[in-house]
Amino acid sequence: MYGRRSYEGHVAVHSESARKASDPDYLFEFSRFLRRCQKIVLSHFLKKTEWQNSRITKGDLKRIVARLKRESGKDIIVDAGPSLVQEFIQRSLADDYRMVVWPVILGRGKHYSGSMLKQQTLKLLSVKSLKHGELILHYETLRARKS
Repeated sequence: MYGRRSYEGHVAVHSESARKASDPDYLFEFSRFLRRCQKIVLSHFLKKTEWQNSRITKGDLKRIVARLKRESGKDIIVDAGPSLVQEFIQRSLADDYRMVVWPVILGRGKHYSGSMLKQQTLKLLSVKSLKHGELILHYETLRARKS
């Protein structure tokens, strides 16, 4: 699932038409993988998609996510900017989080967590350290039990 700007950026960088002959093989493989994936673009402005297996949707995010969870397929991955991620967090729509921590502090820009309306408790499931100091953190959302 993408926001409009993330989708447009991915088309420009990761679609097969964006590949150059000099690109390494793994980028071609990644582009072929993304072509096969179902891509949902949340946008009020886009009229058409340029990437195979892409569709545009708009409306209430909670209803969209509920509808997608009823469809066949696997996980819903949100690859979007801070605004969409913040809405997922604020509406408690994520079952788990996979975050990459880069060894760089930018010092500016929009925060992904935004202003939180309520606390969300997470349980660390795994940590993977990469060769340039990046960390991939996988958390599960802990939800209050309903009695």
